[in-house]
Order: sequence, then structure tokens, then C-alpha cells
Amino acid sequence: MKHQTIEQLQERAEIRPDPAMTRTERLQRWAELLESNPGRRLGTLSGTEHASAAVRHTMQVSGSPMTVAFEDTQLRLAGLGDDSYGEAKRFFELSDHQLHDIVCDCNFGSSVRAAYAARRVRAAIGLWPRLKALFT
Repeated sequence: MKHQTIEQLQERAEIRPDPAMTRTERLQRWAELLESNPGRRLGTLSGTEHASAAVRHTMQVSGSPMTVAFEDTQLRLAGLGDDSYGEAKRFFELSDHQLHDIVCDCNFGSSVRAAYAARRVRAAIGLWPRLKALFT
């Protein structure tokens, strides 16, 4: 093995950034992570639909479906900054209604099974991307 300096490697290296994950890929990855432990009980957020936008943005609970996403190195490298409601909404490009369906306690009580949260994440992908994936 020939040892080279960083400068020498930079001159020869062809650097190709990883292509950014699409919205659908990010959501599919999140669903797969949730499905990997389907019986896991995950914490839910209380009253997301009643909180102001500023408060909702900062809402966070340990062990939530959003925590499962944030625990994943691939999603963090793709740009997921933390496991807050606002960050999940931004990163996964979800509406308040979509994210409410995934993480709010009014749908599930104080916890939700990971498998059920995964179904809600997949529903947020939308029908067309899911159909397209079947044929490509």
C-alpha cells in the first residue's frame, strides 16, 4: 500500500456527493425502521392540533415515532436534526394534519405500536409514489 498525503489524495480523488434522499425515500426509510420492531410501544405527543405553531414546532417526547427516525444514522446524515415535531415536519415534508395522524395522542392514547405508526407514515407517502414503486 502506497502512503499519500491528504493533498495528494485530493488531487486524484473523484468526489461524488451522495444524492439527497427524496421525500418518498425518507418516509419509506422511517416506515421500515418502525416496522423493524412492530410491537414497540412509542410515546405520543399531547394535543398537537391545539398548540400554537411555535409550541407545536418544539414539541418532543422521548421514545416517539420521531425518535425512531432520529436514532437512524442514515436519516441524520440526510439532514434530520432532532426528534422534535417541527424538525420531523420539515425533514419529511409533512403537513400538520399528516404528522398529527402519526404522532398525536388523540389518535392512540399515550402510546402507539410502531407497526401502526408505520402504516400512518406509509399513508403520508401518498398513493402515486407507492404505485410507481411497484412497477419500477
